[in-house]
Amino acid sequence: MMSLAAERQRGVALIMVLLAMALVVLMATGMTRQQSLRVFKAGHYLAQQQGQSIALGAEEFAKRILVRDYEEDKENSLMVDSPDEFWAMHAAILPLDDNGVAEVQIDDLGGRINLNDLVTTSGEVDPLTKDRLTRLFRALGITGLTVDPLIDWMDADDQTISAYGAEDGQYLMADPPYRTGNQPFVSITELRLIEGMTEEIYVALRPHLVALPVSGVGINVNTASVPVLMSLHDELNEAQAESLIAKREEERFENLQDFLAMPEFAASGMKTKGLTLQTRFFEVVSRITYDNRVVNMVSTVYRNPEGEVRTVHRDTGQKNRITKEPYTFSEG
Repeated sequence: MMSLAAERQRGVALIMVLLAMALVVLMATGMTRQQSLRVFKAGHYLAQQQGQSIALGAEEFAKRILVRDYEEDKENSLMVDSPDEFWAMHAAILPLDDNGVAEVQIDDLGGRINLNDLVTTSGEVDPLTKDRLTRLFRALGITGLTVDPLIDWMDADDQTISAYGAEDGQYLMADPPYRTGNQPFVSITELRLIEGMTEEIYVALRPHLVALPVSGVGINVNTASVPVLMSLHDELNEAQAESLIAKREEERFENLQDFLAMPEFAASGMKTKGLTLQTRFFEVVSRITYDNRVVNMVSTVYRNPEGEVRTVHRDTGQKNRITKEPYTFSEG
């Protein structure tokens, strides 16, 4: 009897040992998986940080290009920015070590209408900008939206500017409810919140509008699109705007008086107010491919009258923005 009991005890002990070993194996396997996951996350984080650091370097590269452009214009005593300049024509391709590449593109923002010109710092509606936006809507065939909701979005009061406007009363009935900005536009994407805005209208407007942190910089007539040119005067039609672009492609405008002297503006009486030949704000678009990962960054930069360039905003949420003809820079 004692022998049988001892055998049973040894059997139970063996089962307990096997269970303990199985538990240890399971724990070890789980720890290994967690460790592998931690290593992967750390590697991914480091590669992402490296990519972002390279994107900041690409941004600095673009800023130096803009400084050089300013210095060359100053040396030639001709402060003009136009699409025929090298920085505006190409996307720079910068080879990196370890089979990586940095792509950098500079986009001119001077040829767009600044939404923040619409309402002055004193809260008054700027009639010139309102008229230009109204004509831009017409040039783009937009009939389901007027400029008035944009004004109500920016002004500080809660009274609609007209029957076509929209204030908190309309927006608070939305699901979810929200209020008007009551301040200048921070981003062009705020247009999506405007009463009456559709995705189709937004897509049509976006290439021709910008939300700058300042007002009064003017529209660069050398980089303005056909719809923006049409917004400058009631009597300028699409064919005439296309003719202006064809002429500036042959020879850019180097004097605003020469621009207004074009036959398309004959007897229009248009003034130079709100027009310019220089661009102050640019977008630097960077796409970094490094360690089998892609990092995108779009930086808004400002070049002041002294040629100094500083960054005012960065966005890492935009993709597929590199569109220009590539130009590869050698390491030398």
